[in-house]
Amino acid sequence: MQTPLLVRARGVVLSVTEDNMAPHVPATHSLCAMKTQYFTATSLDGFIATEDDSLEWLFPLGDVNDTSYPKFIARVGALAMGATTYEWLLRHAERVKHDMGSSWPYTQPAWVFSHRALPPVPGADIRLVQGDVRAAHAEMVRAAAGKNIWVVGGGDLAGQFHDAGLLDEAIIQVASVTLGKGKPLFPRRITSPPWTLLSVRQVGSGFAELHYQLPTSRAASAAEPLAQHPTRQGGTPRRAG
Repeated sequence: MQTPLLVRARGVVLSVTEDNMAPHVPATHSLCAMKTQYFTATSLDGFIATEDDSLEWLFPLGDVNDTSYPKFIARVGALAMGATTYEWLLRHAERVKHDMGSSWPYTQPAWVFSHRALPPVPGADIRLVQGDVRAAHAEMVRAAAGKNIWVVGGGDLAGQFHDAGLLDEAIIQVASVTLGKGKPLFPRRITSPPWTLLSVRQVGSGFAELHYQLPTSRAASAAEPLAQHPTRQGGTPRRAG
């Protein structure tokens, strides 16, 4: 396995990063340049994790420093994740600490969507929330202070930001493996208008990195949740993992 630890499915990326604590920005500062982005990795057949939330298939496929992640995370001022993503990090705390020097790899404040109580991470800025993503997004915009917001995962939580018209871009690293079944990348049916492909980049022999712009007006989207995936993906407000 290459180091630093490569963990991108479910949107989780663990890598040594710069101190990204954003400075205070006056209320009059324009936040129009900031973006809400879904950054994740997926198998060729559209799954971000196996049915039991394993990411072992992902580890051998590449080095995170060869991807856009280092530049991406330097521009992030706040994170959103579901309970399943958060609990994955807690379950693998020793592995994360071994590779990163800390059991919690983010300096930015993180909003964790969950309907149940979750254990805190000492020293981390963790904010448990539930319900409509729009209220939490407004808080995240203020906290990010002009930097971007990263929707870490899972797929349905990213879909909820899209449904609310709040998701601006998706950066998807497509791995050269198939899983057959598992946790879906984005359980929504989106056909018109389609996403706009901004760039394609090869990352070694294991990944193709796709960067999309999403059609959004910061208003309710017409994206239709797929009926076959009504349950949790990363601990969504409807049913936290």
